[in-house]
Amino acid sequence: MRRILAALALSALCGTAAAQGYPARPIKIVVGFAAGGPTDVIARILAADMSAAVGQSFIVENRPGANAIIATEAVAHSAPDGYTTLFSSLSLLVNPILPGTKAKYDPFKDFAPVSNVAALPMVVVTAPGAPFNSMKELVDLAKAKPGELSYGTSGIAGSSHLAGAMLENMTGTRMINVPFKGNGPALAEVMAGRVTFMFYPIIGIAGQIAGGKLKAIAVGTAAADPDFPSVPTMAQAGYAGLEVTAPWVGMLVPAGTPVPVVNRLADEIRRSLAKPDIRAKMKEQGAVIVGDTPAEFAAFLRKDQERWAQVIKASGVKAE
Repeated sequence: MRRILAALALSALCGTAAAQGYPARPIKIVVGFAAGGPTDVIARILAADMSAAVGQSFIVENRPGANAIIATEAVAHSAPDGYTTLFSSLSLLVNPILPGTKAKYDPFKDFAPVSNVAALPMVVVTAPGAPFNSMKELVDLAKAKPGELSYGTSGIAGSSHLAGAMLENMTGTRMINVPFKGNGPALAEVMAGRVTFMFYPIIGIAGQIAGGKLKAIAVGTAAADPDFPSVPTMAQAGYAGLEVTAPWVGMLVPAGTPVPVVNRLADEIRRSLAKPDIRAKMKEQGAVIVGDTPAEFAAFLRKDQERWAQVIKASGVKAE
């Protein structure tokens, strides 16, 4: 017993010492998606501010591929010293539970949560000439034409796909998922009217709606969004619960990273998110700031995976 207590005490002292000298060199933020996407953009906003505040560079490294599995597994096997971090989204939780998955990591055993940085609400969009103007009319049309309406997605088991699957489960409808390699190509097909609609992350889409290139049906925010004042929320449209389709973006580190180091990173994230200029930049992106603690983020991740596991089971979503 004395040896165990001594070992625990030594471990705590080492962790504290590590935190006191941390960071002593640049910190890598690995993003499993291409540059320019929502996860990447928010990671870079934080990286720039934290670099200036901490005095060490936070360097964003994009390692896209396999719905972020490549990046996630790389970070899972990195040294647990706080110098390699993962900036991830719901793919972290979804990949391991998909039937036929190629993911070889456990989001809870292989990672220590740092902070849920922000949520990216979804807006349901369609072509201006679409024969429906509300969620109810869309669902009624889907019920009248089972298996005929389509929704564009950024790929199998991505946030837009799971949102569409959740809508099908909620309404008892059957529609066609049309996967693309990213949200951009999917949106182009919706805009052209070749795909019926899609759930699109709220980032950077207001101009296309205001310009009449797209029609917004509902927005996945808890309250009315100032960028879409005439667009009802999911709850107002009669589909309360669909707002949880908003993908999150947050930071994690390899399991075993000293707790003081994890807490230091979380503290720095919250300090950045509290600054007016960073809040303004996040608002420009349509992001809803979270900035929670490691414990709060851990609890959220458990609940979020349970939610998507139910959707995946009910809809039969499988890995590519």
